[in-house]
Amino acid sequence: MEINSKIEKAKKGDQVAFTFLLDYFWNEVYSFMLKRTENETTAEDVTIETFSKAFDKIASYNPEFQFNTWLIAIAKNVYIDLLRKKKTSLFIEITDTEDQQAYNIADTTPSAEDALIKEQNLSRLLLCIKELKPHYQEVIQLRYFQELSYQEIADKIDEPLSNVKVKILRAKKLLAEIINRNR
Repeated sequence: MEINSKIEKAKKGDQVAFTFLLDYFWNEVYSFMLKRTENETTAEDVTIETFSKAFDKIASYNPEFQFNTWLIAIAKNVYIDLLRKKKTSLFIEITDTEDQQAYNIADTTPSAEDALIKEQNLSRLLLCIKELKPHYQEVIQLRYFQELSYQEIADKIDEPLSNVKVKILRAKKLLAEIINRNR
């Protein structure tokens, strides 16, 4: 079967095989996540993260199981991790004293130091983005700075939606490597 040969090629690092698998299984994973999240952006983000994790760990894929079942299992875990992160960031117990202290703070605007730190971090991030190839810079800029959807990006750069998904996936991985290298 063609899928099995693509999986084997992907295990050997074949980018064309990765792209084929992403295209072939994208709708199934995305639809699964959309039903659970009821949010297109969250479903897209979880799906991208799912394929990223799957391609990172493709060597551990056991062909005794269906590939789509393996992807769905990864998607479930990515979504559970996302919910845990949201839960821990949303539900922090605050004592009455802490609540009163927070209420008594008159000025919540960022200090000059806060603004400087934010500006420096953004500056560093932009320098890292500039290390990417121009086509990766463009999709990062459109997705995360202009906040366009994947389809809007595809329309804007006149490329198929599947190419945009792959470019963003690769751009994020490369950017993470650059950031880690520059620390």
